[in-house]
Amino acid sequence: MTSRSPKVTARSSSEARAVARTQTLIKGRNGIGTVRKTTLPGGLRIVTETLPSVRSATFGIWAHVGSRDETPALNGATHYLEHLLFKGTRTRSALDISAALDAVGGEMNAFTAKEYTCYYARVLDTDLPLAIDVVCDMLTGSLIMEEDVDIERGAILEEIAMTEDDPGDCVHDLFAHTMFGNNALGRPVLGTVDTVNALGADRIRRFYKKHYDPTHLVVACAGNIDHDKVVRQVRAAFEKAGAFKNPDAQPIAPRDGSRTIRTFGKVELLGRKTEQAHVVLGMPGLARTDDRRWAMGVLNTALGGGMSSRLFQEVREKRGLAYSVYSYTSGFADCGLFGVYAGCRPSQVHDVLKICRDELDHVAANGLTDDEIARAVGQLRGSTVLGLEDTGALMNRIGKSELCWGEQMSVDDMLDRIAAVTPDEVRAVARDILGQRPSLSVIGPLKDKQAARLHDAVA
Repeated sequence: MTSRSPKVTARSSSEARAVARTQTLIKGRNGIGTVRKTTLPGGLRIVTETLPSVRSATFGIWAHVGSRDETPALNGATHYLEHLLFKGTRTRSALDISAALDAVGGEMNAFTAKEYTCYYARVLDTDLPLAIDVVCDMLTGSLIMEEDVDIERGAILEEIAMTEDDPGDCVHDLFAHTMFGNNALGRPVLGTVDTVNALGADRIRRFYKKHYDPTHLVVACAGNIDHDKVVRQVRAAFEKAGAFKNPDAQPIAPRDGSRTIRTFGKVELLGRKTEQAHVVLGMPGLARTDDRRWAMGVLNTALGGGMSSRLFQEVREKRGLAYSVYSYTSGFADCGLFGVYAGCRPSQVHDVLKICRDELDHVAANGLTDDEIARAVGQLRGSTVLGLEDTGALMNRIGKSELCWGEQMSVDDMLDRIAAVTPDEVRAVARDILGQRPSLSVIGPLKDKQAARLHDAVA
């Protein structure tokens, strides 16, 4: 193991041993599925879900920071920092970090989103103490050295280039810009070539110190685990790093706000020499805290969530105009998006857009049938359960729930809430969301006359 700088002295015993608060949020059946939460002095929250029937555990730390927290000059800093936390700490080199998990067959990764960042490791249950030690060390002891910043810059620029080479991915960034413009939600999570090249170690280090104190973090762990042991191990790791600087600090609250999107009928085109035209037609959606989100989930599933959905049937099955066509929703703290994606031959982009627009208009005016809604409710309930069949998914659910909502909902309660959605609720949210004038983003080899006609799709 390589030593990279002097160790940090732990806080005094009076600060370190202040009282923690523990509560049971969801009481499972026979101990299975029990969700517990402990808030440590200093504001660090630890949530766990117990699943004794498995032999694995997933440990993650969620940071209350995403690309929407960046200024224009800092665009890409959150994602850059995600990379740098793997580059070395006071006690581990980058090789030490990766080798520790590889040696036990573990998996370790991270992801950055618009409103949060997550670092996680999945290991055998017996190796959980190692995963906790390594991930906590990364989050509390990163060095952000100039040489690492310079080396990792090349990797991030390659990641940006890889995304730009995939128009089916890039078109969603373009659509975010179409809807949100040049504010933080409209800028790419990865940043741009110019902003990444301009970021230096000092600026990233300041960003790290501002957003990675314990009050901004949620620890989540799921699998064959013991809550009290996880709390003791996490607490010891943070105390060793001297991370609890203020034992009276309280966790920050979930994001809120009152942003109102008023982007209607806007069209953005990006010319590329691709075999397909990639399109997203959409409009403002719902914030993730909106009570109508359950009905919106059913509506989205019925419209473009599977092979029996309206859009799949009309665009692909009946006409063969696209291989991939689907709808999706994105909910943020104070706003949201609804979009329809399709990839098709450039010569057929107008036909595809007309069918999609006609279907959206028809559902806005007339709603879905009771059979479609019942089928979507069943599909959504089934996919919800199937998507939570591993410890990684469980860790994601409890970690994101604590960070974004400040509360937990059991799987049974989620299924009951979906089942309780009524046809009238679905039709009401269809009128409210789909009745808006859409905006459009397109990437592809479109000629001037084709591009001019695309404005008709949002007229």
